[in-house]
Amino acid sequence: MDAIKPSGMILRALLLLAQLIVFTGAFYLPGLAPVNYCEKGSNDATKCQSQIPLFVNRLNSEESVIPYEYTYFDFCQADDKSETVVENLGQVVFGERIQPSPYQLEFKQNVKCAKVCEKTYKPGSKEAKQNLSELKRAMNLNYYHHWIVDNMPVTWCYRVEGGSVFCATGFPVGCFVDSARRPKDACVMDKRYKERNTYYLFNHVDLNVTYHSGAGEDWGSSIQGDGGRILSVRVTPRSIKHPPGALNEESCLTNNEVLGIPTDFKDEISITYTYSVAFTRSAENIRWSSRWDYILDSMPHTNIQWFSILNSLVIVLFLSGMVAMIMLRTLHKDIARYNQIDAGENAQEEYGWKLVHGDVFRPPRRGMLLSVLVGSGTQVFIMTLVTLFFACLGFLSPANRGALMTCAMVLYVCLGFPAGYVSARLYKSFGGEKWKTNVLLTSMLCPGIVFALFFIMNLILWYKESSAAIPFTTLLALLALWFLVSVPLTFVGSFFGYRKRCLENPVRTNQIPRQIPEQSMYTQPLPGIIMGGVLPFGCIFIQLFFILNSIWSAQTYYMFGFLFLVFLILVVTCSETTVLLCYFHLCAEDYHWWWRSFLTSGFTAFYLFVYCVNYFVTKLSIEGVISTMLYFGYTAIMVFLFFLLTGTIGFMACFWFVRKIYSVVKVD
Repeated sequence: MDAIKPSGMILRALLLLAQLIVFTGAFYLPGLAPVNYCEKGSNDATKCQSQIPLFVNRLNSEESVIPYEYTYFDFCQADDKSETVVENLGQVVFGERIQPSPYQLEFKQNVKCAKVCEKTYKPGSKEAKQNLSELKRAMNLNYYHHWIVDNMPVTWCYRVEGGSVFCATGFPVGCFVDSARRPKDACVMDKRYKERNTYYLFNHVDLNVTYHSGAGEDWGSSIQGDGGRILSVRVTPRSIKHPPGALNEESCLTNNEVLGIPTDFKDEISITYTYSVAFTRSAENIRWSSRWDYILDSMPHTNIQWFSILNSLVIVLFLSGMVAMIMLRTLHKDIARYNQIDAGENAQEEYGWKLVHGDVFRPPRRGMLLSVLVGSGTQVFIMTLVTLFFACLGFLSPANRGALMTCAMVLYVCLGFPAGYVSARLYKSFGGEKWKTNVLLTSMLCPGIVFALFFIMNLILWYKESSAAIPFTTLLALLALWFLVSVPLTFVGSFFGYRKRCLENPVRTNQIPRQIPEQSMYTQPLPGIIMGGVLPFGCIFIQLFFILNSIWSAQTYYMFGFLFLVFLILVVTCSETTVLLCYFHLCAEDYHWWWRSFLTSGFTAFYLFVYCVNYFVTKLSIEGVISTMLYFGYTAIMVFLFFLLTGTIGFMACFWFVRKIYSVVKVD
């Protein structure tokens, strides 16, 4: 029967995995309520609207970490900016700046070659030279527009290797062909972009709006007439040299002469921005709630990674089951043997982990710092768990922009209470008396490190006039959340933690420390710490690739069901790995387990950092010292928080394990 139990556990785990996959694939909660559109002058004007707002967002690039607002470049501006969207905290932190655009869209009103504005650059004007220089820099670094229609990103779809279609959530400003005729990404799409040392600005866009029309189960109420809901907006950017004079339908044909801007600015340059709009009724039965699917399904490497992720999870489950089985059987024999010795059966000298029972709960060195790190790690752990849970339910879907970061930041601020409580109780169990210092460090140290790194990078972004630079008022709001919400909650948690009775250890601690025998290479601290982070990192590195792609390559991350499951397995793996190594060290009569348990699982963060360096070198093409500094600055924040998270998981598991095993053996 014992041989059947592990396989039964694995079978139940696989069934849970299958249910979770089905759950995440079938359940979707849109970020906003659907909007019904109808033609201008329709009888159903009270139930729908004819005007379709088109908003512009910040511009970013995979070759530069510095995003810019739409207004930073010399593009056509909207006359009326009263419809500016109010961003939430997460959008502001990520540098999103959503503004109204000058492009006018009305439902089912096709537009052919409409003029937006005209920009003229004269060689003698310093302002014109600066504006044109910024446009050239945007094309040279491959910056992308990000437009929004009906809360959907305007996508640029094109064929990639293998014949599949990839839909990017944005489209390039233009492209550049250097002196060796090496075209930048977008220039490959059209063979006419071939002149050396020439910039091709995409001054014309063809917008194709696909809509779903008619009544059905996807509609909240039946719409009379020919109304509809928008399913997708796709753009085809082009560079067109418009002829002088009035525009007509032939002015924007695909075979027109392209607009080439030379690298040297000697002659006057005139750029006319135009657009065309075509409305297409969807022939497929696509539900409004599934309109994001064509973007998510076209993301590269997503489909082929499902089996790899499943395979990784199964391997980790098997390893976890094996570790748990070994630990349970070995411990059961140890406890039975020790209790037989105490009962007078086969009396012999004590050996193994029981021999250090008088020193195992001796307070560690720098117990203040350890308690502070564990308290802050508890705060990060609960924040991550709750955020991923809500993301699995769909509340933090890509349609709800900035909701994921907003949720995480608000939860972190509001979880000061458990941080203070855990830190205070642990510090009190160490016999610490400087409770004021403990409270201040818990509320200031780890958040202060994160804020200091964030503030330094924000100064750099301010200097570069980037949209990712947090406005001064928002910075004050973040400080207010920290000092007026998080710090008081930490003080309250510490107050209740200190009022609690001190944790009673299952065995007494000797007054004189026991000498630790010479350790082998495998039981020394450093090798154990280095080995301890390998297995936990092995269960997250596949998901890490998708997460980094969503952060640095502007791809949409949506696999929160798998991410939540991977997080749970990370918790189990960190716990079991740390407990196993702790057991080996105690058997070797080394009782310094406090810091080692934290650092063993926390060392997973080192492998995370190495992976981020490898991703930077092999996957990204970031140029410039400032962009590199920003990349590694944000990476440092992520690695530090991950260190607190994994270190706390390992410490808590080891703390429970040590107290448990020494409470079930008889000690004289």
